[in-house]
Amino acid sequence: MPTLNHVLAPAKLNLFLHITGQRPDGYHLLQSAFMLIDWCDTLHFERLDRPILEREDLSIALPADDLIMRAAHSLQAASHTSFGAHIAIEKSIPSQAGMGGGSSDAASTLLALNRLWDLNWPLSKLLPLGLALGADVPFFLYGHNAWVQGIGEQITPIELPSGRFVVIKPEAGLETARIFRDPNLERATQAATMTGFAVHPFDFGRNDLQPVAQALCPEISQALQWLASFGLSPRMTGSGSAVFAQLPHGVVLNEPPASWQMQVCSNMAVHPLAGWVVSDN
Repeated sequence: MPTLNHVLAPAKLNLFLHITGQRPDGYHLLQSAFMLIDWCDTLHFERLDRPILEREDLSIALPADDLIMRAAHSLQAASHTSFGAHIAIEKSIPSQAGMGGGSSDAASTLLALNRLWDLNWPLSKLLPLGLALGADVPFFLYGHNAWVQGIGEQITPIELPSGRFVVIKPEAGLETARIFRDPNLERATQAATMTGFAVHPFDFGRNDLQPVAQALCPEISQALQWLASFGLSPRMTGSGSAVFAQLPHGVVLNEPPASWQMQVCSNMAVHPLAGWVVSDN
């Protein structure tokens, strides 16, 4: 059977995240810069000649109906293919981290199965499936670092200088919905401009979700303080609980607490699967 092995699904960091308003339907309006990093999950796909979808967890156990399986079922149903797939996943990106791991897995699944099943769908046909799975999935399908606005659907590619970043994921996680429900969340930050961001992209704005997240999860504050003790300028990514800082050459870090995950990452100019889907825009 045809296979696609070692398919990467990279994480992202929010260089900043501003909440600029809230729509009548409750959705929050945001501005952010999404940056791809080389902390990746790895997926392996084998085509099946019957419409069976099965997942094999090679590291940690995932929920039965995770975003990988939801993405696979979505594309299978929309395309009316007679093929199925065996999907094996080596999970590395932590969950409840604000790093988009589940959304990235879903996007890489759509891109891989589009190729494995010989569908050859253009990006415009995959994007609605991705958006239905989660607001971050279209970003990973586009495959470029991006300026993101609206409720996450307005995506403009941006160029970023290369850099190294240290990322800390405390043991505790946070559910995004808890932060957005909090009455203390800042919801009226003045809109920023891409021109202003471009001057200092790694030291711009703030994360409006961070104060609420720190109140809900003290470990976030501990991780921020730990990074700051090395002279770094850390902030939280997304809705947390992961935090990060740009890491200049020459800075040596000690071992973090044993319950924390730490990784030194480089940013990526484009997604590893860039070119796997044709853009018809």
